Amino acid sequence: MSSPHRTHRPALHLPPRVLACAVLLLVASACSGLGKYTWVDEYQEKPPPLDASYRIAAGDLLNIRVWNQESLTTQARVRDDGRISLLFLDDVEAAGHSPAMLSQQIQTRLKDYINHPVVTVALEMARPIKVTMVGEVNRIGPLEIDVGASLLQALAGAGGFTEYAHQDRIFVMRHEDGQGPLRIRFRYQDLIHAEGRAPTFRLRPGDVVVVE
Repeated sequence: MSSPHRTHRPALHLPPRVLACAVLLLVASACSGLGKYTWVDEYQEKPPPLDASYRIAAGDLLNIRVWNQESLTTQARVRDDGRISLLFLDDVEAAGHSPAMLSQQIQTRLKDYINHPVVTVALEMARPIKVTMVGEVNRIGPLEIDVGASLLQALAGAGGFTEYAHQDRIFVMRHEDGQGPLRIRFRYQDLIHAEGRAPTFRLRPGDVVVVE
């Protein structure tokens, strides 16, 4: 018996440029599921408003000094109603004011009790800010961090990554002045090796950190 003949298909030879384009298309399709984002090195943070002085809020600890009046010098925690209690003055509205504005307010009210009061108000300890951690971190949900905390500190506060985390798919979702949420992308290696702008990025109240 004669053996059956096999049909051999000729090998497909593609030019290098075609192969390169095919590889790029595959990479693009693989990354298309990430959605729209901006790398942190390309993120243009909006400048602060002209009146960028710190505004006191509930939970802040204030250091209040009245010159030559030791009995009036004190530390005061801003209550949930936004007020502080001071000798002679009882409740004083503090939330929403800058330390300089609050100094002037206290000085004006103290004139009924002492001559020429000189008051300074300093922020002793700011209330923590809240961000939300979601995705492949060990502790998801709201997280309180210090003002000016970095993304690396937030990740540590959330207990680090799970075993399924993609360490080059870290996003911060941030709302910008009435616009939709902006997704800012980070690589973990950039954070720990202090490369680019990632290590100097500071979280804001309301930011959502997503690890895919």
